[in-house]
Amino acid sequence: MHFEVWAPQAGRVTLRCDGATRALEPDPERPGWWSGEAEARDGSRYGFALDDGPVLPDPRSRRQPDGPDGLSAVVDQGRHTWRSDGWAGRPLPGAVLYELHLGTYTPEGTFDAAAGRLEHLVELGVTHVELMPVCPFPGRHGWGYDGVSLWAVHEPYGGPEGLKRFVDRAHELGLGVVLDVVHNHLGPSGNHLPRFGPYFTDTHHTPWGSAVNLDAPGSDEVRDYLLGSALAWLRDYRLDGLRLDAVHALVDTRARHFLEELSAAVDALAADLGRPLFLIGESDLNDPRLITPRAEHGLGLHAQWSDDFHHAVHTAVTGESQAYYADFARAPLAALAKTLTGGYFHDGTYSSFRGRHHGRPLDRTRTAGHRLLGYSQTHDQIGNRARGDRLSGLLADAPGLLACAATLTLTAPFTPMLFMGEEWAAGTPWQYFTDHTDPELAEAVRQGRRREFGAHGWAAQDVPDPQDPATRDRSCLDWSEPGRAPHARVLDWYRRLIALRRALPDLTDPDLAATRVAHDEEAGWLALRRGDVRVAVNLGSTTAAIPLGTRPARVLAAWEPVEAPDGTGLLRLPGRSCVVLAQS
Repeated sequence: MHFEVWAPQAGRVTLRCDGATRALEPDPERPGWWSGEAEARDGSRYGFALDDGPVLPDPRSRRQPDGPDGLSAVVDQGRHTWRSDGWAGRPLPGAVLYELHLGTYTPEGTFDAAAGRLEHLVELGVTHVELMPVCPFPGRHGWGYDGVSLWAVHEPYGGPEGLKRFVDRAHELGLGVVLDVVHNHLGPSGNHLPRFGPYFTDTHHTPWGSAVNLDAPGSDEVRDYLLGSALAWLRDYRLDGLRLDAVHALVDTRARHFLEELSAAVDALAADLGRPLFLIGESDLNDPRLITPRAEHGLGLHAQWSDDFHHAVHTAVTGESQAYYADFARAPLAALAKTLTGGYFHDGTYSSFRGRHHGRPLDRTRTAGHRLLGYSQTHDQIGNRARGDRLSGLLADAPGLLACAATLTLTAPFTPMLFMGEEWAAGTPWQYFTDHTDPELAEAVRQGRRREFGAHGWAAQDVPDPQDPATRDRSCLDWSEPGRAPHARVLDWYRRLIALRRALPDLTDPDLAATRVAHDEEAGWLALRRGDVRVAVNLGSTTAAIPLGTRPARVLAAWEPVEAPDGTGLLRLPGRSCVVLAQS
């Protein structure tokens, strides 16, 4: 087997494979690279020693059986017999995504256990599962955003074969699979890349420390490392797309931005494989260039998360106004209306949270609505609260407002995304949990969390300990809930809305400019027009008279019993309720 590693600063490199050692030779064609042949097979343990240093895992390791600090293992990607060879892919337009954390989707926290629950998603009507990161990280349980070994799969989840079985089962059921990948930083523990080469640079800094080296000396190989990792997920594991974490933290001053290079490579791979592939970016910039095609001088990502839509929905149904919610809470329905029709709320407006103007407008005549993901809940927006409380916890006494949030999400002109369990108003929280094996790091995370929320008035004992196994256990979904009240009613509502979205072309029309919104801030109602479909939500506590026009309309779905508009065109919608109608 051929082994190779990039170690430009090393004077010599030794390969240790299955207990045997041999010196690698410099590659005359590629400066900084070392290579050589050795006997190996699937499962062989190996690593590299630089000069007189210890044996380290391969930066491009496909498997870390003993965790990030252990030896790497050879993976024969051709050994898996795919059952879903005829999979043609599922494109992003018209999709409904479902964000899922492997470690808490089931109590077992494995790929195989999660695969056993995929039929629930088929019955729900979603089209794609979006997996939170699965790269190796220290310990067993964690969110995955402190991962290392960007080509490998977390062993406690089931390793490379477990991921392939999961993807195979999803594809058999008609579900696409999207993976959340983190290129902007690596975990604080188990990260051996700096020993091999200039993977990081002090030229730029991020919230996690030194930036990933995308533009300083040595960055050609670092970019190739990240590109190769991304393409390997799509090719070797037959994934359908990638979600790119916090791309605003990818500092790159080169003329061709890394994201543009990545999007071109993914489009080329899609053409080669003959199936659609897509990239979804998480960005805090509200910069349309992120999702503008490369031919129009954009970066070419296919979509981005839309936190503005989340903030508008959240403030409208909860009334919260702290931190970044403040600007939305001043007139929440107006904020929601602006976001529904323009994509961004902050499109060059002043952001009090940032203390400056923020964003720029989307060209809504040229930007398709499906390029923005709309959601009322995500892992970030739940888990980064002190106690990880979901909307179902915040609105436990107002299930109608939960139904309104779902209705807005699933009838908006965006690609909707749900967070696991929201479809049945899960009674379990989703909290921040870690399993750091370094005692000092574990204590630093614990105290840092308490300080962060202590500054906002939280007592230390009221902030869950991330290192306590009970914090993770509390965050696991309770699969007995969907079949009983009050969860079953919410689940039925989600299923009905998704079915309507699938049945009515107007609800997947990507034309933002054709979306019309009316609202009454004081009365608390908002009405949305999508072609011949009318959607109305009443967030107030009393019945609202909502003018929908005099064209005949019929009720397609209603949270509470409601009559079609009368002869004057007025819809009388009960408080904290919602309805979807069709006009003809």
